[in-house]
Amino acid sequence: MRLSAAAATVLSSTLLGLPSASWAQAGGTEAEASKPNSQGGALCRSALSPANERSKFCTTNPSQRWAQLELPSLDNGDSPNGQSEQDGEQQQSQQRQVLVAEVAVKRPKGELSPELRDAVYEAASVEPGRTATRSQLQEDINAIFATGWFSNVRVEPEDTPLGVRITFVVEPNPTLSDVQVQSLPAETEGRAVPPEVVDGIFEPLYGQRLNLSQLQKRIDKLNQWYKDNGYSLAQVVGSPQVSEDGTVTLRVAEGVVEDINVQFVNDKGESVEGETRKFIVKREVELSSGDVFNRQMAQQDLRRVFGLGIFKDVRLAFDPGDNPQKVDVTLNVVEDRTGSLGAGAGISSSTGFFGTASYREQNLGGNNQTLGAQLQVGTREILFDVSFSDPWIAGNPNRLGYRVNAFRQQSISLVFEEGPDESNVGVVDEDGIIVDPRVIRTGGGVTFSRPIAPDPYTDGKWDVSAGFEYQRVAIKDGDSNVTPFDNQGNQLAFSQDGTDDLFMLELRATRDLRNNPQQPTDGSRLSLSMDQSVPIGSGSILMNRLRASYSYFTPVEWLGSLDFLGDKGEALAFNVQGGTVLGDLPPYEAFVLGGSDSVRGYDRGELGSGRSFFQATAEYRFPIVDPVSGALFFDYGTDLGSADSVIGNPAGVRGKPGSGFGYGAGVRVKTPVGPVRIDFGINDEGDNQIHFGIGERF
Repeated sequence: MRLSAAAATVLSSTLLGLPSASWAQAGGTEAEASKPNSQGGALCRSALSPANERSKFCTTNPSQRWAQLELPSLDNGDSPNGQSEQDGEQQQSQQRQVLVAEVAVKRPKGELSPELRDAVYEAASVEPGRTATRSQLQEDINAIFATGWFSNVRVEPEDTPLGVRITFVVEPNPTLSDVQVQSLPAETEGRAVPPEVVDGIFEPLYGQRLNLSQLQKRIDKLNQWYKDNGYSLAQVVGSPQVSEDGTVTLRVAEGVVEDINVQFVNDKGESVEGETRKFIVKREVELSSGDVFNRQMAQQDLRRVFGLGIFKDVRLAFDPGDNPQKVDVTLNVVEDRTGSLGAGAGISSSTGFFGTASYREQNLGGNNQTLGAQLQVGTREILFDVSFSDPWIAGNPNRLGYRVNAFRQQSISLVFEEGPDESNVGVVDEDGIIVDPRVIRTGGGVTFSRPIAPDPYTDGKWDVSAGFEYQRVAIKDGDSNVTPFDNQGNQLAFSQDGTDDLFMLELRATRDLRNNPQQPTDGSRLSLSMDQSVPIGSGSILMNRLRASYSYFTPVEWLGSLDFLGDKGEALAFNVQGGTVLGDLPPYEAFVLGGSDSVRGYDRGELGSGRSFFQATAEYRFPIVDPVSGALFFDYGTDLGSADSVIGNPAGVRGKPGSGFGYGAGVRVKTPVGPVRIDFGINDEGDNQIHFGIGERF
């Protein structure tokens, strides 16, 4: 039985998705076409076609082919009658089927390699001798394309005397020669990912036939590189563009920032009017318009803004920009209370009855400037301290800041305290009682400071400051009378009248490489200072004071087996420091040894005082139970035999040893203001002291 010309026309047109003739035109009724031939059968085998194409074909009874003649077109549109077809198995069961007699593979031009031909056959599910539907062929097209080897796949159905011949026409991808990244939007200057990173990811595929599946895995690696390097908003978008020469172009929406905004909100997240000027916030933000958003940079920006100390919370929010390929970054800022006012009263042996008042504003005028004032009025003295500071002068590119202060302060110098013979040395007040001399300092100064860095956002490690300060220093007894000598005739000031003028030029430099300023476990810190006096005023004092301190921290894991400690933070900490004074030296300016910040186990100033000093400390710091940690320590200090070079030899007349050591243990408790330190120290003479402090010893 042979197909008529009309039947062949119907078969080809339906496979190609063209309007088909009616069954009546095809040459018979449906009942007649479905009738099987008892002598039919099928024989399938593989062979090479005359065109050297591997094909699958079979012979079968033509009447079996007639039963499944009509095959809808291979597009995804509606059925010819205009109604949408059902999904899934129901859709497939309702589609008419044809018997496949042969399956072939070819390319539009040129030969197809055996490997690629085999890839098509392995992906396709249609086989000779079986029926097929439009959905099956579409699934095969998708499966062949999913192998990744082809840029185009289509089906050419053809009627043959033996049945329907299905030919998959495939266009192989070219050999991959290069991968280029195109940043979006197109006007973006530069791009986040360096060319060498792109080559490093895709170079293993260069010189090979492009496989889109393998390419996608490499694209995933590129997306992961963006995430790992902080470009949280960046990703490859759209399909890769492949040129004939094997160049693949990837379009990447890198997350370009269109604008930086500042929004003040309350604790509930509602917008409010802020007191802080917005430029104070924005100048701390390195991220700027036109930059690719980087999470790591944004986190550093948030830390700087929060570090101003005037905000309770700072968070980032994202909004679409006017350009849909860009993003607006908004800093939602919750302001904190920055002002305080206080008052009090009391009694002191040095000032008698007194009243105090204090005022402090950390965000004066919304400019992050600090104004502080303290006033103490007593029956013997009026004391005050007024200061104003600006950490970053507006418009300065180097983060230059300054501080101005004026003061009148009273203290009992540690030089004139402590020692075994302290009770026998001092000044005699109007009641004939021996008391420690009071040091009254009246003056003021200004200091400028800045980090040494190429820009305001780079941590240059070094901070420097320079300034000057004037002090009028007077030594007084308990009744506020100037007293130039103690009860044993030892001079207490540089001038014979008990009053000195100190005009000091100051220079400081600090290099901080610690991993955590509050509780470091790794790194180092170096501090250098020099004070030079100008010989003017009372005493004409000419002195040069030099001081240096170096701390080193190294992590250890001596408690490694105690897993319950979690993040251990064990460390060995070492500190050495020393100093000397060249030229004139007023007694009250001598270096002092002993106390919580010197040699523990001795009281403050109890170990000694001198023109020069050296001290060293070793500590083992370890966790206990969060937020409590502990420390074992050993301190050593010496005045280097310089006690008697101080006018009046205040350490010698009080019987201070001049050198010694202390050891002991302590605990630290984390608090919002820093670690509270409690140390128990024992000195080399067998005495002990409990020391309190805020922050680590160094």
